[in-house]
Amino acid sequence: MAQVVFSSWGRNIIDNRKGEDPKDASFRLPVAHDGEHPMAAFMGWDGLIVFDPAIDIPAMTAEYMKRVQTLYCCGKCTPGKKGTKVLSDLLEAILEGNASEGDLEKFADLRELLKNCKCTLCPSSTIPVMDAVEHFRSDFVARINGSAKAGKEHRYIHKYTAPCQDKCPAHIDIPSYIEAIKDYRFEESLEIIRENMPLPSVCGRVCPHPCETACRRKSVDEPISIMILKRSASDYEWQHSLTPPMQPKPGKSKSVAVIGAGPAGLAAAYYLALEGYPVTIYEALPEGFGGGMIAVGIPPYRMPRHILQRDIDIIASMGVEIIYDTRIGKDISLAELKEKFNAVLLAPGAHRSKPMGVEGEDAGYKGFLKGGIDFLREAYMGKPTGMGNKVVVVGGGNTAIDCVRVALREGAEVSCLVYRRSRKEMPADVWEVDGADDEGVKFEFQVLPTKVIADASGQITGVECVRMALGEPDASGRRRPEPMAGSEFVIECDTVIPAIGQDPDLSFIPHDCGIDVTKWNTVVTKYVPLKGADGKGLKDGMGNELSRTLITDLDGVFASGDAEIGPLTVVACVGNAHRAARVIERWLEEGKAYITDEELLEDILTYLPVYDKNEPVPWLDSASRAHQAEVHGKERASRGNYQEVELGFTNKQAVKEAERCLRCYRMAMAAV
Repeated sequence: MAQVVFSSWGRNIIDNRKGEDPKDASFRLPVAHDGEHPMAAFMGWDGLIVFDPAIDIPAMTAEYMKRVQTLYCCGKCTPGKKGTKVLSDLLEAILEGNASEGDLEKFADLRELLKNCKCTLCPSSTIPVMDAVEHFRSDFVARINGSAKAGKEHRYIHKYTAPCQDKCPAHIDIPSYIEAIKDYRFEESLEIIRENMPLPSVCGRVCPHPCETACRRKSVDEPISIMILKRSASDYEWQHSLTPPMQPKPGKSKSVAVIGAGPAGLAAAYYLALEGYPVTIYEALPEGFGGGMIAVGIPPYRMPRHILQRDIDIIASMGVEIIYDTRIGKDISLAELKEKFNAVLLAPGAHRSKPMGVEGEDAGYKGFLKGGIDFLREAYMGKPTGMGNKVVVVGGGNTAIDCVRVALREGAEVSCLVYRRSRKEMPADVWEVDGADDEGVKFEFQVLPTKVIADASGQITGVECVRMALGEPDASGRRRPEPMAGSEFVIECDTVIPAIGQDPDLSFIPHDCGIDVTKWNTVVTKYVPLKGADGKGLKDGMGNELSRTLITDLDGVFASGDAEIGPLTVVACVGNAHRAARVIERWLEEGKAYITDEELLEDILTYLPVYDKNEPVPWLDSASRAHQAEVHGKERASRGNYQEVELGFTNKQAVKEAERCLRCYRMAMAAV
């Protein structure tokens, strides 16, 4: 809860200006924008929040509408183009004392006019303006009649976003690239995507698309197929043999080393190379396996290797050098990299499997494989996996699902997944679980392995399990599984693959070099200490502090991707790495690693957040979500068949799906 002077956020009016029985407001904003300078006021699509009674509301309102009108109004519809200009001019006239009190009545009419705009930016921008005029009318009247002058000066920071864009960890301008596809401008769409995502063909196929959970279209019927539209833009380029248009800036003298050619390492290298910095990536895997976990952790039937390689080749063409088959700490030390380069980025990925913690796991039994990631890596590299005919995979994430599906393609007669919770509670993507089901994978839900069983020769013959009952929700919000007495049983198998999670391998970091590692095996980086009204530090959905600078305690050494945020998704690693690239550039040019005001506000909006599932959406004709073509049936998982199973949209489908987008832009502005 926060003590405020005034708030209309969420259409809940709290007015403490009289000081009588003050009320608290509930919203997720830090008390200081950057951990140091107090936030005086905040304006956005859902209202006005005032912390500092000295804030000049008329001046802030005028500045807000001026930025909406001059920076972001697209001008593609008359109400938006004309209405915002009239609003901005009227507010400016009030500040200059060139308006009358009667002019204040025009705001309501202008708001009604702007409800007819092509997108939601202009209509949503009138909400805080109307709240300001209605609830701070005396302040506006005082400026009109000259009885009040300009108040205390504040610094204004703004951010243009959308619910889907905010929810995307890479903050891709989703409405803009979808708009381009709607107009059949696929090349322009891809150019917009690459501003924040240099692996578009990858993210167009394997992204869990959290953006779609924040799509306002689902309040009408179904969310937009945002991920597949990204694939459509990417596929258009290579299908038409088009040359990517990006050109690096002139070369600079300072160089950067990157450890790991996974999504984080590649993304950071791409954005640094575009700015002209020489970048060298060191990758432990052999040549042909660029992409890190994408290459050896995501099966080719989801991410075809030749398409992944094309994205990597494009990044290399920006001037990025990738040195393969080189392990840091063995072939070259971290100290040597630091000596050789002006900055070093640690982005090794999470290639080390977590242990299961069951009896017999460490007995050296034949058929007990090291882990899911190791199994997938060996399979993709064409090496012996040690897999038999009857395979049990333990886990509930995407890696576990990949393992059971790959086991079938590697020739397993039976491939069974064991998970301690229900199907509904699996962290794996629903469509991946459905794909495994379609291919003939067997499932044992609410089952926990307790012991690996082997014969006298040491060959696994089964795994002993116990059935689980779901109790009260735990810290993750999922119901806690508890063993059921007397429910023990055995699943016959000759192979057990634990796939319950993975960690980065940070053994290359010397203990005495000044870089700290957490108990979760991630690298500690510095962050801006943002705090809420309760005095507690603000954290993201993964439990990490907001607004991290990504620099370690060792000057010139940064961390990104799985090694910094923990094992997550491709898009999360790319978003994290894009920021790392910007911070590294500041470090190289200014000698300081810091987060800009806009980046801070971006993080604050994500914490706020932008999307509100309860927001009413104007009535629209329903238009069904398009679904990509897909190969179905068990034959797609036949031995050795790694052909892609999801086939994307036709261009006609993509254009039709793009037409469903509501262009839900918003603008927020903070006074600091």
